[in-house]
Amino acid sequence: MANVYAARRAVLTDLLPGAWARDVVLVAGAAGLTGLAAQASFPLPGTPVPMTLQTLAVLLSGAALGPTRAFLGMALYLVMGQIGLPWFAPSGGNATLGYIVGFVLAATVVGALAGRGGDRTPLRTLATIAGGTVLIYAVGVPWLMVATGADLGTAFQQGVVPFLIGDGLKVLIAAGLLPAAWKLVRRGAPDA
Repeated sequence: MANVYAARRAVLTDLLPGAWARDVVLVAGAAGLTGLAAQASFPLPGTPVPMTLQTLAVLLSGAALGPTRAFLGMALYLVMGQIGLPWFAPSGGNATLGYIVGFVLAATVVGALAGRGGDRTPLRTLATIAGGTVLIYAVGVPWLMVATGADLGTAFQQGVVPFLIGDGLKVLIAAGLLPAAWKLVRRGAPDA
C-alpha cells in the first residue's frame, strides 16, 4: 500500500489519524480560524469592505482540508455568523456577505485542486490559490453591487482594486507555505 501522502487525492490533513473525530475537529477548526482571521480587520477608505486575513485562512484551509472538509468548514463559518456568532469582520456589514459565500466556493475548489496536487509546488500553489481568490471576488463583487446599489465598475473599484496587493501577498505566502509543508511531510515519511 502506498503512503497516504503519495495518494493522488491526499491533502495534508489526510495524514492525521482518527478519521471521524479528526474531521469534526478540522471542520470546526477551519471555521474558527477563519473567524479569528476576520478579527484582524482594517477599514479602508472608499470601500465598505475591510481588509482582513480571512482569505488566507480560507484558502489555506481549503488546500489543507480537501473539498469536503473545506466546504463544511466554510459553510459552518457562514451559518454560525448568520445566526449571530460575532466572528465576521467587525466593520464588514452586509456588503461583505457575498465574499463570505465566496469563501465556501473557493475553499471547496481549492481543496479539490489540492487533492490533485495543486499545492505541491510553488507554481501550482500560486495558480491554485490565485484561482481561489478570483472565485471569492466573483461572488463578492456582484453581492457588493446588490448590497450597495453600485454599478459593476464602482463595485470592482471598491471590492477588488484595494485588495489586489494584499491578496497577492497572501497568494505568495500560501505558495511558500503549502509546498514547504509537503516537503516536510515527505522528509518525515518512513520510506522517504
